Amino acid sequence: MGDTHPPAIRRWLDLAHARNPAGLDDLLADEVVFESPVVHTPQRGKAITRAYLSAALEVLGNESFRYVGFWQAERSAVLEFVSTLDGVSVNGVDIISWDADDRIVSFKVMARPWKGLEALRAKMAAWLETAKARAAL
Repeated sequence: MGDTHPPAIRRWLDLAHARNPAGLDDLLADEVVFESPVVHTPQRGKAITRAYLSAALEVLGNESFRYVGFWQAERSAVLEFVSTLDGVSVNGVDIISWDADDRIVSFKVMARPWKGLEALRAKMAAWLETAKARAAL
């Protein structure tokens, strides 16, 4: 995906490519809302969104991960991705909206097929539990 993307998307793509969550604080708006394919309620705020996106960068960000499609509106975009987790294919979309300051205000993830979604859920849960245990130390 080229250099013609809006600044918020370009910054997200750079983070995703580097698999480095260090820039998330600058990219996410304080009131950002994260919607997961496996958590019923929207997760609100920068800290929880940073945790989920950090986990996603680690879990999905293996050598098989790549964005394969892109659709854009004025302040939102859909990025289609593919990845493989333990031999299971995952296909999904990131639906991202940003504000006038080019900070992400909404990040929604949808994934399929069921087997891929279940593999993603299990790995994300394990990563988040490990991160929670590390933070408690």
